[in-house]
Amino acid sequence: MDILKIANKIKENGGNLYLVGGAVRDKLLGKEVHDEDYCVTGITSEDFEKLFPEAYLRGKFFGVYDLDGKEFAMARKERKSGIGHKEFDIEIENSITIEEDLERRDITINSIAEEVLTGKLIDPFNGIEDIKNKIIKSTSNSFKEDPLRVYRVARFAAIFDFEVDENTIEMMKMLKNELNTLSKERVFTEFKKALASNKPSKFFNILRKAGVLDIHFKEIYNLIGSTQPEKYHPEGDSYNHTMIVVDHSAELTNNLEIRFSALVHDLGKSITPKEILPHHYGHDIKGVKLVEEFSNRIGVPNSWKKCGKISAKEHMRGGIFNKMIPAKQVDFITNVSKSMLGLEGMKIVVTCDRWREEPPKDIKFDILGEQILNKVNGDFIKKKYNVRNEEIGEKLRQERIELLKSIENKN
Repeated sequence: MDILKIANKIKENGGNLYLVGGAVRDKLLGKEVHDEDYCVTGITSEDFEKLFPEAYLRGKFFGVYDLDGKEFAMARKERKSGIGHKEFDIEIENSITIEEDLERRDITINSIAEEVLTGKLIDPFNGIEDIKNKIIKSTSNSFKEDPLRVYRVARFAAIFDFEVDENTIEMMKMLKNELNTLSKERVFTEFKKALASNKPSKFFNILRKAGVLDIHFKEIYNLIGSTQPEKYHPEGDSYNHTMIVVDHSAELTNNLEIRFSALVHDLGKSITPKEILPHHYGHDIKGVKLVEEFSNRIGVPNSWKKCGKISAKEHMRGGIFNKMIPAKQVDFITNVSKSMLGLEGMKIVVTCDRWREEPPKDIKFDILGEQILNKVNGDFIKKKYNVRNEEIGEKLRQERIELLKSIENKN
C-alpha cells in the first residue's frame, strides 16, 4: 500500500503519521535511506489494527507493527524501572504527541520527525541545527536511562565523523556502571557498525573521552601509555598507532575481518613490562591470547577471531619479509596463505602498520606467494618425485625455497 494512502487513512480517522528517526536524519544528511520507521499519533493500537488488519504486531507491549515492509510504532513514553537496557515501563496513549514521542529518543539528530502528508519537519530539540554543526547531543536527561546509548553515540560519531558535546559526554560517564548489563550481542552490533565506518577510531576516542573504554574494550584501553620507539613510531603510544592503523585499513578495504585484524594486530603491546619500554619484544606471540580474550568478550564471529589471531602472530614477519632468508619467507607465505586472513588480508594489515606519510610500496609477499604456491603444489611434487604422501610436505617446502631464490635472483 502506498505510504500516502496509509497516512490519509490514519488522518481520516483522527490520527497523524510521521516519518521518524534515522530516515529523517539521513535525508537531511543527503544519504540514502534504507529503513523507514513511522510514528502514529492520535489513534489507539486497536484503531490501527482495525484500519490495517494485515499489519503484524511485533511486540504487544511496544505497539510496533510491520506493514508493507515498514515499521509503524504507536507514539509512546518510556520511564526507567530498573537497571540496564531493557528495564522500562511503556505508556502508549492516543493523547501522546509527536513531540512527547521524540523526547524519549536518544540524541537530537534522531529526534526529528517529518509529517508524511505535508512534509513539515517537527524539530523540537534543534536536531537540524546540530546536523549542520556536526555535533551529537542528548535529547533530554532521559539519555541517562539507557546504557546502550553510550555505544550508540560513539558509533554515530564514527559513522558521521561528528563531535560529541560535553554535556552528553558527562551523561555517558554516569552510565559506566551499567555497561556490564548489556549483552555482548548488543555491544558487538554497535562495534561492528562503528568498524564499518570511514573513521573507526572515532568510536574508541569518544569512549576514551567518556572514561568507559575499559569496560568492553580493555585490551584497546591498555594500549594507552604503552610507548614505542620514536624512530619508528613518531605518532606516539601504541593506542595512537592502533587508531591510525585501523583508520588506514578503512581506507583500503570494506572487509570487516581485515579491519578487525588491523585493530588487534598490536594488542600484545598492552602487556609489555614497563621496564623494557619502549621496546615490545615478543608482543606478536603474546597478542594471540589477548585477541582471543577480546573476541570472546564482545562476541565477534569465529572467522574474525581467527583472522585477528594470525594478524597478531605474523604481522611482524610480514613487516620484515624482505629481510628474511628464503626459507623463512616460504614458511611465512605457507602459514598465512592457509589462514582465513590470507596473504592479501595480511598485506593490508602490514601496509597499514608501516604506513607513515604514505603507504609503503615494497610489500609484495602476496604476489610472490601466489607465484610459488601456484607453481609448486602437491601435483608438481608427485610428478617430479616418486614419494609417499607423508614426504610431500618437506619436498614442497624445499622446491618453493629454490623457486623463491631463483625469482629473487632474477630481480
